[in-house]
Amino acid sequence: MFGLSELALILVVAVVVLGFKKLPELTRSAGRAARIFKSEAKALKEQDASDPGTTAAGSGRVVSGTVVEPDGTPRP
Repeated sequence: MFGLSELALILVVAVVVLGFKKLPELTRSAGRAARIFKSEAKALKEQDASDPGTTAAGSGRVVSGTVVEPDGTPRP
């Protein structure tokens, strides 16, 4: 998707905007965020695979309650 020259340009812009002192901290936090996102996505896939009653539209559970109109009155 990106070539070496584009990545180098992005790195130079990041160094100019953020400075050398903040760049390692930024890359560490981006790496942590990517790891957390990946583990959460994996856990979600495992949860979906282990629940045979789930559908793509929702959790497959029926929740009882009352539907309330925007003005606050309950719908019959």
